[in-house]
Amino acid sequence: MTTIKAFIRDRRLEIDVPPDWPDGTEVEIHPLHEPSGTNVDLLSPTEIAETLAAMDRIEPFVMTDAEETAWPAERQARKERDKAAFVQHAEELRRMWE
Repeated sequence: MTTIKAFIRDRRLEIDVPPDWPDGTEVEIHPLHEPSGTNVDLLSPTEIAETLAAMDRIEPFVMTDAEETAWPAERQARKERDKAAFVQHAEELRRMWE
C-alpha cells in the first residue's frame, strides 16, 4: 500500500499522487486526527455481534504432549539464534543510516 499526504486548503484537498496511478484509481481518505468529541473507532452492535460470533467459531489450540515437551527447547534455540544474529543486524542497520 502506498501512503500519500494531502492538505486541506480553502475546503479542498491538495494532493500529489504517484505518476503510475492512472485516472480513475479509487482511493479512500481518512483524517489522521478526528475532531475532538468523536470516536469513529467504536464498533456498532451488529459489528460486535459479528466479531463475537467469529471468535466463537475459532477452534481452541491444543498441543500434543510431544509438542509441549519440545516447545521450551525450541524457544531456547530461537533465543540463542536471535542473540547470535543481533550484532550483525545492528551493524547492518547502522550502515543503512550512514
